[in-house]
Amino acid sequence: MLKKIHQIGMFTGLLMVMASVARAETIPFTPPAARPQLAANSPWPKDKFLVLAYHDVEDIAADQRYLSVRTSALNDQMAWLKQNGYNPISVQDILDANQGRKTLPSKAVLLSFDDGYSSFYYRVWPLLEAYRFPALWAPVGKWVDGPAKQPIDFGGLITPREKFATWEMVHEVSRSSLVEIGSHTWGSHLGIVANPQGSKEPAVANRSYDPRTGKYETDEQFNQRIDADVQKITQKLAQVTGNHPRAWVWPYGAANGTTLSIAKKHGYKMAFSLDEGLADIHQLDNIPRILISGNPSLQDFSSTIASVQEKSPVRVMHVDLDYVYDHDPAQQSRNIDKLIQRVFDMKITHVFLQAFADPDGDGTVKSLYFPNRHLPVRADLFNYIAWQLQSRVSVKVFAWMPVLAFDLDPSLSRVASWNPKSNDISPSNQPYIRLSPWDPKVRGALNDIYADLAKYSNFKGILFHDDATLSDYEDASPAALSAYQKAGFPGSIAGIRENPLVFKRWTRFKSKALVDLTQQLTHTLRDIRGPQVKTARNIFAMPILKPESEAWYAQNMDDFLASYDWTVPMAMPLMENIPLDQSSSWLVRLIKTIAGKNNGLNKTIIELQAKDWRAKEQQAISGEQLADWMTLLQINGVKSFGYYPDDFITDQPKLSAVKPAFSTYWYPQND
Repeated sequence: MLKKIHQIGMFTGLLMVMASVARAETIPFTPPAARPQLAANSPWPKDKFLVLAYHDVEDIAADQRYLSVRTSALNDQMAWLKQNGYNPISVQDILDANQGRKTLPSKAVLLSFDDGYSSFYYRVWPLLEAYRFPALWAPVGKWVDGPAKQPIDFGGLITPREKFATWEMVHEVSRSSLVEIGSHTWGSHLGIVANPQGSKEPAVANRSYDPRTGKYETDEQFNQRIDADVQKITQKLAQVTGNHPRAWVWPYGAANGTTLSIAKKHGYKMAFSLDEGLADIHQLDNIPRILISGNPSLQDFSSTIASVQEKSPVRVMHVDLDYVYDHDPAQQSRNIDKLIQRVFDMKITHVFLQAFADPDGDGTVKSLYFPNRHLPVRADLFNYIAWQLQSRVSVKVFAWMPVLAFDLDPSLSRVASWNPKSNDISPSNQPYIRLSPWDPKVRGALNDIYADLAKYSNFKGILFHDDATLSDYEDASPAALSAYQKAGFPGSIAGIRENPLVFKRWTRFKSKALVDLTQQLTHTLRDIRGPQVKTARNIFAMPILKPESEAWYAQNMDDFLASYDWTVPMAMPLMENIPLDQSSSWLVRLIKTIAGKNNGLNKTIIELQAKDWRAKEQQAISGEQLADWMTLLQINGVKSFGYYPDDFITDQPKLSAVKPAFSTYWYPQND
């Protein structure tokens, strides 16, 4: 009862804050019928299908060491799917739909079962036959290959041999028209040491680190290790079933682009992860699945299935790794613990984590937090912190990276600015010193850096920094002027600016060039880390509020919404010299402008400021003020937002003040 009273008190407090903000801003009433509807109430989207991921099935217990569900629960779930209009499909149905040979039914669903437990033979297969449900069964070769009566080492858990199927069972089941046999690797369903701190990460998706030599696997060593595993399981399954396996299932759901390329070379047509949402017949390299574990009640199961189309709100802490790093290992360890604890306590969904070092705060990147070919490594720290956050706190980590502001070889072109008064051309340093995106050597070096990030780090997405900008007097470097001429522009900025129509076309040319560069870098990341990597990019507020200011930034909101998974506006009123007492009105204007765009709020994460950089001491903004802004965002329809920076060392902003308005754990229905 005390707990309930406490929750009511906190909720009342939130309502008071919302009321106070509402008094400051007139919020029009929207009738329920005109409000956004749940996706579950809409028709099933075309070409989409649902995949459920099961593991072991037991009659009595539901041992979560094996992610088990009870046989009776699986039976109830299959019956519920049938009764609620879900249509079972097979792997062949998906491949046929991908090739345009058929159309998937509405509410299409595929069942999948991982690891190769004998329960699939004894319990699941009879249920599939009874319900006429197709399924994908993906065993781990090494576990099924275990000698009779010898226990299986199941990731360090010694497990009785009979827990796993035999090849005879796999052969018999493979003859059923309902069962597709896929691959879950031969022996790579385990963790390997993947950084100097000793983190064990999925072997099939990460390079190993040898603490004796202090070196990572080379590209050749990684490729040979993965290729040997894929070849062994592929040949065995083909021998046992008489069919070449077509479905690749990632251990732990952890994907890797290099491994995917190797699997496709061996004939695999589709790859299954454990990401959220519905799958798409046009994206078979990255098929998400809903993990069914914990032996859920039928109510919990049905709720999970019904909500699969809903887009969860995103809440982001934007964190400087510079706050974590310390030359004293003991202090650095304490800093790491503080960060992990704070993210856990805040109950958020995402962390934008700095992967570069900028201890001077001037925006020029002279070192990185991961091994690479071009800059010093301040500390090999990014992968360790990213993995700690993902594995211990279950948040999604986006690597926050510059696009152009790297202090690379002086021979590489820098962005130059033309001075209309003196006609001089000189290196530009506002807002940062940047490399020229028109120089092919620059693009090659940037590609190397992003490739190295993907090789040696484990992350879910990339946040492109706000340094990818060009003013209306930039870039005037020789490489840029040459690119303009090739595109049909005059050979000088002075010549371009003489004609308003040419100037406007030049502005669009630059904006699109920066988008193209980030998409090239995204392609590099996904080739190595995997197709599941999401993209986000910071945009200044002015190009949103005044589209003509694209000329000053080379940023365009419509381009961003079309090009990235997330657009991240820097909704920072004080940075824009908006007085505090006018900040709410400014934020509402920004939100309404974004909401007027196609998919505007659905693909946008609003980023607030937690520090006033105008002040000499860069004063922290109070947690109460930040919470007021967050509440204002929510009552204006914003579901996804965050703030920068988070100073977890000094508790700025104060967790107790921000959390009630920020955390989806406390108020998941804040919309």
